Amino acid sequence: MVELLEAEYRRVWDRFYDEFKFQPSTSSSKWPAIKEPVASVTWSLAALDDDPEYERLDRLVEVVEQGLTSCIGPSGTLLALDWQHTSYRFAPQGVGDPGQPAWPLSPYPDGDYYIYLSEDFRIGSFGHPWEESLCLFGQELLDAASAEVEKLLGQPIRRSGRAVGTA
Repeated sequence: MVELLEAEYRRVWDRFYDEFKFQPSTSSSKWPAIKEPVASVTWSLAALDDDPEYERLDRLVEVVEQGLTSCIGPSGTLLALDWQHTSYRFAPQGVGDPGQPAWPLSPYPDGDYYIYLSEDFRIGSFGHPWEESLCLFGQELLDAASAEVEKLLGQPIRRSGRAVGTA
C-alpha cells in the first residue's frame, strides 16, 4: 500500500472530478454528487442504522472488498480515495488477511466520501456520507456483489443514475 503523492493525488482527483462530474455537497438538492455510470446500483445505508453489533456492516464491507478483489485479479491494484485526505494505491491481495495491513478506508462512508476505483476507473464504489448511500459501478463488480449487497441493504434507490421506479 502506498500513499498517493501530491502530483498523483491531484491527477487522480482531477480525473475523478472530470469523469464522474463530482460535485461534493451536503445539500440534498445536489445529490447524488456524481454522475452515476450506466452500469451502477446505489443503495441507501439506512438498513445499517439498526445494526448494534455491526454484523450487517461487517458483511457489507466483506462483500464489497471480495467483489473488488475478484474484479481486479491477482496482480491488479486499486485506488482508495478519501476526499480532501490521504489517498492510496494498493493491491487487494496484500491487505486484509492476518499479518497484513487492513484495507485503507471502507466502502462505508464514515464522515467523508470514500471511493474505491480500478486504475482505469471502470469499476468501483462511491460512498456518500450525507446521502448515506453506497454506489457500486462496473458490470463485473455488480455481477460479483450486488445480489449480496441487496440482501443486506434492501432494494436500491437508483440504478444507472435513475431513481428506482422511474423510466
